[in-house]
Amino acid sequence: MNIKIAAAGFAVASLALVGCSSGESTSESTPSPAATSAEASPTAAAEAGTIVEVASGNPDFSTLVAAVSAAGLAETLSAEGPYTVFAPTNEAFEALPAGLLDELLKPENKEVLTQILTYHVVAGEVMSTDIEPGDVPTVEGEDLTVAVTDGTVTVNGATVEAADVEASNGVIHVIDEVLVPPNVDVAALTG
Repeated sequence: MNIKIAAAGFAVASLALVGCSSGESTSESTPSPAATSAEASPTAAAEAGTIVEVASGNPDFSTLVAAVSAAGLAETLSAEGPYTVFAPTNEAFEALPAGLLDELLKPENKEVLTQILTYHVVAGEVMSTDIEPGDVPTVEGEDLTVAVTDGTVTVNGATVEAADVEASNGVIHVIDEVLVPPNVDVAALTG
């Protein structure tokens, strides 16, 4: 309980980032089966496994899991935590500029990939009910901006498509875009 209280500040910031949208907002979202099953029972999070295990068990996160592995972050995101992860889907990765994902997955770009992935992670467990608009610090060091419009949460303009996918070491909120920290020049990788 103390961890959740201490993490509330992080959660608010994380959710605030989720609340920023690209101008489009919907008031309804269909939670993924993982979100539904994770909320179904109090022991579901423990049974589901760590954030990495939950993501690995969902085919919509195969690109994210490959990126986490390439960045060497699987062990970190399997640690005790708790963490809040704004997890981009495979579709979100496919929407990146042509060639960018391939460049990011190269060993020589591990540092940049790590910056991008840790920009999706907030220390502490922030559930959707704790999300408030505002800036939230990430593990990467830069803040995310969370906005809530007509019940839709956005993070730096990315829409939260499914919330509260519980894991034993935190929570995953599914987003529809890959977030890039302002201090990362992705154009340099593809140009």
